[in-house]
Amino acid sequence: MAEVSVSPRQSALPAFERLRRHPAGNITILFVLVQFTLIVVSLIIPAEFRYASEANAAIMLRAIPLLGIMAVGVGLLMIAGEFDLSVGSVFTLTSIVMALCFIEGLPLWLSVIVALATGLLCGCLNGFITVKLAIPSFIATLGTMLVLRGAIRLLTAGQNVPFFPGDFFEGALTGSIGVLQAQFIWFVGIAVVGYLLLAHHKLGNHLYAVGGNLQSATAVGINVGRVKIIAFMLSALGATVSGIMSATRVNAISPAAGPGLELQTIAVCVIGGVLLTGGRGTIIGIFLGAVLIYTIEDVLFLSRAPGFFIDAFLGAIIIGAVVMNRTFAKTQ
Repeated sequence: MAEVSVSPRQSALPAFERLRRHPAGNITILFVLVQFTLIVVSLIIPAEFRYASEANAAIMLRAIPLLGIMAVGVGLLMIAGEFDLSVGSVFTLTSIVMALCFIEGLPLWLSVIVALATGLLCGCLNGFITVKLAIPSFIATLGTMLVLRGAIRLLTAGQNVPFFPGDFFEGALTGSIGVLQAQFIWFVGIAVVGYLLLAHHKLGNHLYAVGGNLQSATAVGINVGRVKIIAFMLSALGATVSGIMSATRVNAISPAAGPGLELQTIAVCVIGGVLLTGGRGTIIGIFLGAVLIYTIEDVLFLSRAPGFFIDAFLGAIIIGAVVMNRTFAKTQ
C-alpha cells in the first residue's frame, strides 16, 4: 500500500486529535475508557462486580472469537461495499457438514477440508448472484440464508449433531492455558492476517477502492467482479472457521445456532468503524469492536440486567457508532 503523506498542519495536531481522526481512533478511545472504568470498579467492589476476575476473563476470551472471527470476514466484505446476511447459516451448515462427514467415517482432516470447501462455495455463490446477476447483496444473501436454513433442517431433521474430534483437535482449537484460551489466539492470528491483507497486499487496496468508488476502481483497471467474489468467499470462510471452533468447543451443533449472528457481526463492524457504504474500515477497529460488544453483554450479565437491556444497549451503540463514523468521515 502506498504511504500516506501527512501535511504539516496534520502533523501539528495533538496526538489525541490524530488518534481521533484515524479510522479506528474512536473505537480505540472508547475501548480504553470502557476497560479502564470497568477494571477500576471491579477492583473497588470485587465481591459485587467480578469483571476483572480470572473466571470472567476466561469466559470472555472463549466467547469473543465466535463473533470476532466472523466479523473479520464480514468486515472485509463491507469495506468492499457489500453485505452478507447468510454468514449465520454458513456458520451452522458448514459445521454440520463437517460433523456428518466425520460420523460417516471420513478422516477428521478431510472432514474439515470439506467444511471449508462448502463455506467457500457458499461465498462464491453469493458473489456470483450479486456480481453476475446484478442482484443487491442484501437481497441475494437474504435468499441464500433462507436456502441454507432449509438445507440445515434437511440434514439434521431438527436434531443436534454430535461432534467429538478427539483431545488433540479440541486442545489445538479450544484448549486453554490458565486464563489464555486457544480460540482467542486463533482470533488474534486471523486478525493479523486480515490486517496484513488490507495494509500490505494488493487485494486490500482493491477492496478499499471498490468500496470507496466503484466507477473509479473500474476506470483504473480493477476487476471489480473478481474482487467482490473473493470478498464474499472470505466472509463465508470466516463464518466456517468460527463454526468449526464452536462445534469443537461444545461437541455438538444445534440447527438453531446461526440465526442472529449475521446482524451481530455487522454490528461489530459498524461499532469498529467500518462504513456501511464501504471504502473505510480497519481490522484493528473490527477486533476492538468484537471485544467491546461482548464486554457490554458481559457487564449486563454481571449486573443481572434484564435480557432486553442487551438488545437496547447494542441498538443504541450501533446508532451512535454510525453517526460518529459519518461525522468523522466528513471531517477527513
